[in-house]
Amino acid sequence: MTNVVVSKKVLKPALPKVISLFSGAGGLDLGFKDEDFEIALAIDLETSAIETHKYNFKNTESIAADLTKLGPNGVLSYVKKTIKRGDKVGIIGGPPCQGFSRANSQSDPDDPRNLLPTLYLEIIKEIQKYCTVEFVIFENVLGMKDKKHFSKYSALISGLNELGFEVTEKELCAFDYGVPQKRHRIIISALRTGQGYSQVAPVKTTGKTTVREAIGTLGEPAFFDRKLQTSEIPTHPNHWTMKPKSRRFTQPQAKSTAARSFRRLNWEKASPTIAFGNREIHVHPSGTRRLSIYEAMLLQGFPENFILKGNLSQQVQQISNAVPPPLAKSLAAAVKQSMKVPSNVTN
Repeated sequence: MTNVVVSKKVLKPALPKVISLFSGAGGLDLGFKDEDFEIALAIDLETSAIETHKYNFKNTESIAADLTKLGPNGVLSYVKKTIKRGDKVGIIGGPPCQGFSRANSQSDPDDPRNLLPTLYLEIIKEIQKYCTVEFVIFENVLGMKDKKHFSKYSALISGLNELGFEVTEKELCAFDYGVPQKRHRIIISALRTGQGYSQVAPVKTTGKTTVREAIGTLGEPAFFDRKLQTSEIPTHPNHWTMKPKSRRFTQPQAKSTAARSFRRLNWEKASPTIAFGNREIHVHPSGTRRLSIYEAMLLQGFPENFILKGNLSQQVQQISNAVPPPLAKSLAAAVKQSMKVPSNVTN
């Protein structure tokens, strides 16, 4: 008689659904999606960023709205349309950082954008009335901890404690998580108290380490022209950049400048932080032009099949504000580990 072995399918514990605030194009969201979290709702002010989000996150309710105008009640109204009462959720996001940025030498402690962390807390508190918020992830620049801003940072930490979360604070560099970029950020992880959860501790991963590894095989991009069609852009819809009008681009052998507007990348090193302002996209290692949007995306660790929507300047803003997806994936895996849910991360 032949013994019949009946296999039993092992079901993974259900993960909290994710609500993404200040989602932008979805770099942070992509990392969580890659770790099997369902991105249920995403909200951002910029319509082009939400157009990008809709394109790349087909199953997410992506909303273009001003969170300061929506307020906690407005956000909750969208939550109720996408999530059932009592469901477990995680809230992730990084409010605009320009008010805290060290690159902004004129940063003002009273910048209205610096009130967004307080709004973040208020939204969490309102959602707690409807859902069980299992975790919160907050990302921002290191300047948020500077003396002139520290009171707002401290208020955020104490506010999360008061809402019933155990908080872990870390300064993480994207380079340590498989991204060829020296990008340092504050990551605040807050998990619901009383659940036996451990601290969130992202595991460092290996990946591309130089500009050459990330973009060295790419051909030349298309240059911006108002009549340019997406179909005319080679390799990838985002492989385009500004026309190299400055005389500096005609002298590629000249000594590279450290000035922010003309920071030239080195083939054999990691990129500095991809955080572009108006006409400040880093210079390609060749010295003859600026990086294309697609090249910047690869230096951020975005996959080749991810596509940004909007015009050139809108795409610049989206890639500048994005959290590198490989870092986000390691963070999502660490959240799962803290909650004792099996992870997909491979080292």
